[in-house]
Order: sequence, then structure tokens, then C-alpha cells
Amino acid sequence: MQEIERKFLVKNDDYKLEASHFHHIIQGYLSRVPERTVRIRIIDGRAFLTIKGKSSADGTTRLEWEQEIDTDEARNLLEIAEPGIIEKVRYIIPLENGLFFEVDEFLGDKEGLVLAEIELPNPDTPFQKPEWLDKEVTGDSRYYNSQM
Repeated sequence: MQEIERKFLVKNDDYKLEASHFHHIIQGYLSRVPERTVRIRIIDGRAFLTIKGKSSADGTTRLEWEQEIDTDEARNLLEIAEPGIIEKVRYIIPLENGLFFEVDEFLGDKEGLVLAEIELPNPDTPFQKPEWLDKEVTGDSRYYNSQM
């Protein structure tokens, strides 16, 4: 499956007023090589193994495969993950046409970093940009979770 997304910095916490719900996420990486990342993620007690391919030149598109796995197995895999376990709270902000923003508030050593991303059906799909969005950082590898 192809993933098409755009990513933005966030300038204030007004997104919380628009959020329909939120999730607590812990994730780590078993592989962060440029050609692919292998991620273990626990979201509100459910666990997933995700493999993502290399991003397109503009950073918007890449192959993604995901499978739910046993939560105890995920915790064991996090024990052998590369350094840099990420913990964050993800807010879901619905938009028109079934689209939505996911706004991640990072915790721990990344506390203070807030990123918004939107997945699109195709790269040129128009979407409304809320006032709380700041600079677009799509394609900037400094904001890839796998690089944090």
C-alpha cells in the first residue's frame, strides 16, 4: 500500500479544541536504514509491526505494510529496538471529505516538539489548512520519527 502524507510544524495548541479523540503511543525501530524502516508501535494497548519503504524525492509517498501483533511480543521487541524509543500523544482532528490531521505531541527528550500530518488519497488532493498549522516540513528528514 502506498502512503501519501504531508507534515507540518504546529504553532499553538488550538488543535486540541478540534480533536475528536487522542491516543498514547510508544514506538521503537528495529531497522532505520534508508531503504526501509521496521517499527514496533503500541497504541492504547494494541501493538503493530510496520515496514515502510524509502520515501519519494519530495517525501510525500512511500510503500507501507502494517500488521497487528501480540502486545507482549511488541514489548519484547521494544527491548531490542535501536536507541531512541519515542513516546507521544496523538490527537485526531477530523476535516471535511473524510480527511483528518494527526497531531503528535512528543514526550520525554523530544518534549515541546509538535508535528501535524495528513494522509492523502493522492499527492494533489486539496485540504483545508487550520490556523494552528505552521511551516510545512514534508520531506525534511529531521522530522521523520525514524530519525529522532
